[in-house]
This record gives sequence, structure tokens and C-alpha cells, in this order.
Amino acid sequence: MQQLLYFIQKYKYFLYFMLLQLIALALTINNHSFHRSKFVSSTSTITGSIYNKASNWSDYFNLKRQNTELVEENNKLRNLLEQYKAITDTVVTSKTTDSIYTQQYIYISGKITKNEFHKPYNFLTINRGQKNGVTSEMAVMNSKGIIGITDDVSNSYARVQSILNRNSKINARFKNSFHFGTLIWNGEKINIVQLTDIPRQANYNIGDTIITGGKSTIFPEGILIGTVITKPENPSALNTIDIKLFNDMTNISPVYIIQNLNKEEINTLEQSTDE
Repeated sequence: MQQLLYFIQKYKYFLYFMLLQLIALALTINNHSFHRSKFVSSTSTITGSIYNKASNWSDYFNLKRQNTELVEENNKLRNLLEQYKAITDTVVTSKTTDSIYTQQYIYISGKITKNEFHKPYNFLTINRGQKNGVTSEMAVMNSKGIIGITDDVSNSYARVQSILNRNSKINARFKNSFHFGTLIWNGEKINIVQLTDIPRQANYNIGDTIITGGKSTIFPEGILIGTVITKPENPSALNTIDIKLFNDMTNISPVYIIQNLNKEEINTLEQSTDE
């Protein structure tokens, strides 16, 4: 308090002068429309700039929350899409046309808590487990494409065998045809995998898109994988080509775990057929 009184006492003439200046300025603005319009315009520009910067900072600090909300919204949309597919899928008989209302896939949102990509046999950890409906052999993907398959599951977490794992084998095909092969990884480059066992008659070009083939009970058909970057000059019965992944496997976090509701039924049927 004493410091404040000392400051006022020391600069009283300057403060009195500033007060008179403010009064004069206020009178000028109030009594002249031109000055008033200029003042309002300048004030709006300054305050607008301040509010814009404050908004940018607020958006930056809210990115994590917004990202979580987007993942949850995308998850709901994916499940709604699967329900729509189920409703529009129909069975035509000689007598009637019946709609099938059985949804085949459920999407569970999650996040990667540990990511390996520098070893020959890489695994990831996600923050979803048995209590969330996750089991082994469930597909894991994100908005850019496939990531891997769940390998081991605890109550709250799951280990995922990455596509960057030399044991990884996933059915995949060309987007522009139904020729398919097996997606593997040779353990060399972290952004390039291989598609092998391609039929000799398959017609494809560099730049073509590769997607999941849907020939297993794990991955639905049509999930993005990558693009063709090599093509052998002389096609053979055991063609192998390099595929550049859409995903940057060093920079992934939000994921979707895919549950196939018909998996047990399909496996039971196929086992009985084999016997």
C-alpha cells in the first residue's frame, strides 16, 4: 500500500495529465461521428486479433479431446454402416425376398499404448481387452488401413501382432480385380510389405491399390493396405511384389478393433467340411 501511495505521489502530475487526455479523447469520440467510427473499427480489429489468437491456443490445447471425440464418432459411424449393410443385404428365394438384419461386424475404438516396428517380429499393445469384448484373432485397423491382428488378451489390454512381423500372413487382393495373394513382411523396410502367391494371369500395374481380400474370418473385405511399387518383368506362378503401406507404422495411435460376429459359425462349418 505504501508503495502504491509513493508511486501516485511521485507521478501525480503525469497521471493527472493522462486522465485529462482520456477525458478529452472520450469527448472527441462521443461528439464526432468520424472519430467514433474510426475508434470502433480500430477496437474491433485489435479485439478480433486477440480473440483469434486466444481461440487458436484454446483449439491447440483441446486437440486431444477433439481427437478422442472424432474417434468415437467414427466408431459409431462404422457400426451404423455395418448395420446398414446388414439391412440392405437380401436373400432371394423362389417365393419371397427376405431382408437379413444380422450385423456381421462390430467396431471397438482403442488406442495404441506401445508400438514396436524395428524388430523382425513386432508387436503392439492396445488399451482394450476382454472387458471391452476383445479376444484373440481380431482385426486391428485405423483410418488409413490395416495394422495387425490381436494375439493375446488380458482383462484391460491386448497384444497385437503387427503387419511388420515376419509371421504375419493376411489375405489381400487388388482393388480393381478379384485376384488375391498373401500379404507378408520380409523384415526389411518398415513401410514396405510383400504380396506373394499372385496368380500368373493377374493384370495389375504400379500404383494399383491393395485391399484386404475378405477370405478369412478376421478382416472384412475392402480395408486399405497400400499401393503396388514393383512389378516383375516375367510373371511366374509365385509372383511377389512390393507394397508401400498407406499407414506410417511409426506414427499410429487411435485404432479400431473389428469383431466378426459370424466367426464361430463360419469356423465350425469349415471344420466340419474338412472332416
